[in-house]
Amino acid sequence: MLTVALDAVTTAALLFIISAGLLIVFGVMKIINFAHAAFVTVGGYAALVGAQLELPWLLILPLAFLAGGVCGALTEAIIVRRLYQRPLDAILATWGLGIVIGQLITLAFGREVQFVQAPITGTIDFAGLDYSAYRIVMIAAAIIVALVFTSLLSGTRLGLSTRAVIMNEMLAQGLGVNSARVRLVTFAIGSGLAALSGALITPLSSVDPNMGVPWLISAFMLVMVSGGSLLALAVSCLVLGGCQVIVSTFVNPILGGLTIAILAAIVLRIRPEGFARA
Repeated sequence: MLTVALDAVTTAALLFIISAGLLIVFGVMKIINFAHAAFVTVGGYAALVGAQLELPWLLILPLAFLAGGVCGALTEAIIVRRLYQRPLDAILATWGLGIVIGQLITLAFGREVQFVQAPITGTIDFAGLDYSAYRIVMIAAAIIVALVFTSLLSGTRLGLSTRAVIMNEMLAQGLGVNSARVRLVTFAIGSGLAALSGALITPLSSVDPNMGVPWLISAFMLVMVSGGSLLALAVSCLVLGGCQVIVSTFVNPILGGLTIAILAAIVLRIRPEGFARA
């Protein structure tokens, strides 16, 4: 049971890291970025290239974030900026962009599955149980992402401007906030977080042109259930991610893959605001 509990917590940490970038974009722009999966893949291949060049992981991770941030900034400036008043078109456009990015990655790297060695190998003795050291590191990574995210939103001018745009964009503009710049930076940060998550999960999964796709639906449903709240997102990842691990372990892995989507739909049917405070 301790193994299952640790799997649940580490899975929740992975889901949180992957969903955080999607959450910040949804919170400010009120659109779902369906290119998020492609940006996760960009981060995975950034980690692959960095590992092949034998770069240290402390350099690979910021480079992955930068690669995702640049892709996100270009996406916002060229595509998304013209579609804020047409959210359905924005969803279709980002979905199409994700396909294009996937094909470009296939042309550059091929379709073969590749692997990246974890920067931390071996196991840790946890209450008499040998458990993957790298999966434990994922918990620390999720905590760091949450702390940096919270500090950014509450302790910087960008965070203040971002919260103003979230609450009332027209009023924020009247007070001198450049909402276009806030949107650009927010989209870049969200995309950078997606790529960072892709780099972090590569040692735990294969690297291929579609590696981000299986995470997209889970991240999407978790963001919906969270109601745009970072704390609620953490709770959603822990509760629904834990249920996914339990179902995968004791029932069936295929059903486990459907658990988050099914439970999220049930939660939203019973409580439309999800895990967020009413």
